[in-house]
Amino acid sequence: MTALAQSAAPETVAATAQLSAVLPALDALLSEAASAVRAKVVKDGKIDAAALDREQRATHGLAWLATYRMALRELAHWGERLSEEGKFGAIEEGILRVGAAEYLAQIIGGIPMNQGETVRARDLGLAPNRPAELLGQTAQDIIADGGAPEARHELAELIRKADGRYGFGDPALDETLVQFRDEMHRFAEAEVAPYAHAWHLANAYIPLETIQKMAELGVFGLTIPEEFGGLGLGKEAMCVVSEELSRAYIGVGSLGTRSEIAAELIMGGGTEEQKAQFLPKLADGSILPTAVFTEPNTGSDLASLKTRAARDGDVYKVNGAKTWITHPVRADLMTLLVRTNPNEPGHRGLSMLLAEKPRGTEADPFPAPGMSGGEIEVLGYRGMKEFEIGFDGFEVPAANLLGGVEGEGFKQLMKTFESARIQTAARAVGVAQSALDIGLRYAEERVQFKKPLADFPRVADKLVMMAVEVQIARQITYFAAREKDLDRRCDLEAGMAKLLAARVAWAAADNALQIHGGNGFALEYPISRVLCDARILNIFEGAGEIQAQVIARRLLEQAA
Repeated sequence: MTALAQSAAPETVAATAQLSAVLPALDALLSEAASAVRAKVVKDGKIDAAALDREQRATHGLAWLATYRMALRELAHWGERLSEEGKFGAIEEGILRVGAAEYLAQIIGGIPMNQGETVRARDLGLAPNRPAELLGQTAQDIIADGGAPEARHELAELIRKADGRYGFGDPALDETLVQFRDEMHRFAEAEVAPYAHAWHLANAYIPLETIQKMAELGVFGLTIPEEFGGLGLGKEAMCVVSEELSRAYIGVGSLGTRSEIAAELIMGGGTEEQKAQFLPKLADGSILPTAVFTEPNTGSDLASLKTRAARDGDVYKVNGAKTWITHPVRADLMTLLVRTNPNEPGHRGLSMLLAEKPRGTEADPFPAPGMSGGEIEVLGYRGMKEFEIGFDGFEVPAANLLGGVEGEGFKQLMKTFESARIQTAARAVGVAQSALDIGLRYAEERVQFKKPLADFPRVADKLVMMAVEVQIARQITYFAAREKDLDRRCDLEAGMAKLLAARVAWAAADNALQIHGGNGFALEYPISRVLCDARILNIFEGAGEIQAQVIARRLLEQAA
């Protein structure tokens, strides 16, 4: 009997220990790479902004190397936790062995930042053979074992025989989170999954009845403190819920996260009166929020934001244009980032308004005076609809200035970035899992040359790597969430989780569509929707390039 076919055998513990033994060498490699990249971009002891931009291949490559290091660390920790609980079985061992082998091989040979860009040692300022030298024989043994065709074949057979109701491999959750996952899975399977594709094809709103059922389950108040009517749970719970809902339909998974970020803005920066006014209504779903930040010519450059809010007695009058606003028609509350002081450059003149508005309809989307807009038709991420919005004297009570002090808007928003990127990573894991579900089902049912597609090695290999990477992305996302729950700074971890999970979601969707062949290109097949939904994940909440830049800067600052 091979190691992968055994359950809870001594080899399973050895596999985890073997991966753990490589981690110090990975630390050394990351440190050496950071020093080499730092030499490219630091002048007079400070990071030179122009050099940071010029050397993006090196700096972004460093971000990806650090992300892989975290991924392998959390893969090892996952195996250790399950081993201690007696839950590290054959399928978990297979995922760990194949995942460790593939990621170590990529670190040595080249990490794909996307389909057309691979970062190699030379890009980081290292000799081509330096990663292999530092990682040593143990890494080579892991690659030889888990990278063998037999290892992938055995894992594929385990996946095909497993109950994939909750994905493949124990996610290592505590009992409370398991109960939440089960409840959300039942709801998603009954109330969302059967209808999601029809909603997508019709570009229809998610029904208000579905939203009401989500409210009754506590989705909108998940992390809001109990004193304000919420459940008072942590970010890991939010990840579990977002993942299961997004697995059924990303639009539904994203509805809860909108309330999550609005509530975090208010909890972190609001006055006591603002908390009392808005948090209970966000928690019970009686008000739906939308984030109104992006402008047509700013994108990720929020320092260039121009929408103006001028104080006029007891109100602010807002003038300007916003774009890529999700679910604004049916929203009751806008978290609206504006420039209250035109004389203050960059971030310092920005403020956040809690702008209430009446709900619109298809016929009259924006009935509020001084507000108009038009829909942006999109490939995927439907169910809530995207709009561009114009403000022309739109009024917001001065009492709704978040925190009651001007100039704090960007700082207030920054406090939510960790949570926003963690929950986006969780949504990406859900979408990736959906792609795997659909791809596996089709590969089992579709017969070619008198056997199921899943019998062909290259199809099986695709399914294996989907299962492996979904679990890796899941574990680094849960880790970032736990760090946030412990009130530790986790912008690096959150950014890395989002960076990797977004790539994993796109790769899974693309491979699942490839398994479908020509049928995958037909709108009637759900994988066409999942592909479109997956694509946005590498753009919003920080495009992959911006995310890598942010991660690299933090790493280089740490190395200073």
